[in-house]
Amino acid sequence: MKKLLLTYLLGICTTLLMAQSDAKSDIILKLNGEELSGKVMEITDDEIKFTYKGESLVYKIKKTDILKITYASGRIEMYSKPPLPSETGTAAAAKASGGPGLADHHNKVAILPYAFLKDGETASDDISFKVQSETFAFLSRHAGVMSIVDPRTSNALLIKAGINRETIKGYTMDDLCNILGVEYVIDGIVSVNKGNQTNITTGNSNTTYSSGNNNKNNQYKSREKSSGSVVSTSTQNFETSLTLSIYNDKGVSIYSQERRSFWNTQDAYKITLEYLLKRCPLYSK
Repeated sequence: MKKLLLTYLLGICTTLLMAQSDAKSDIILKLNGEELSGKVMEITDDEIKFTYKGESLVYKIKKTDILKITYASGRIEMYSKPPLPSETGTAAAAKASGGPGLADHHNKVAILPYAFLKDGETASDDISFKVQSETFAFLSRHAGVMSIVDPRTSNALLIKAGINRETIKGYTMDDLCNILGVEYVIDGIVSVNKGNQTNITTGNSNTTYSSGNNNKNNQYKSREKSSGSVVSTSTQNFETSLTLSIYNDKGVSIYSQERRSFWNTQDAYKITLEYLLKRCPLYSK
């Protein structure tokens, strides 16, 4: 009987230990991109007390070093939204509260990687980064008082914050402004679809005439000889549309336009992009 009871108790302990090991963890994502998996024990005004999974030692982490916490329940708590200089009264206060470059984010502009769709399918990251770089190159020549952040810097900050093509959907535009340390972010969608085909036929023909005298019948005979070549070519046409939006660090849209390109080439988005950028509030002649 005692052996049976002991076996029963051991089974319960084993089940509890397995349940504890399989339980989901709280995930802390720091501003430097480091991920900590474990349990949030306590939250104070300045720090968070945290234990790693499977350990009992309690660590203290400053809130200013944390981007967000994803709790085991699925709830997400952001910590990377420090007060803006206009809200604190001084740029120094904004810098002290954390966030990359927020002490001097005024008139800074970051360009997010574009969403690029080809025939309804998401294109590769390379194409997305290419349009991002083309936007940077064009706006840099017409920035005026604005400072355009190099896409490589913006993309590195996004990666460090654990943001990619999928997870970026979980962030508001003011979140992204704060993470990138800018006052404005540019967001765009390019859609390119195959349209009809244009068939062009080109060619030329040559005709040679010859004549002779038939003395016997005292009549003229003529011969006609024709030769020529015909070339037929087919050109694929494309339908292109582009949506360009600009948001400020309060999450307010200050510009949003969609335009369908008049051109039918595969790179027609370039002309459309410049058209929209020239009419946005960040453009300066």
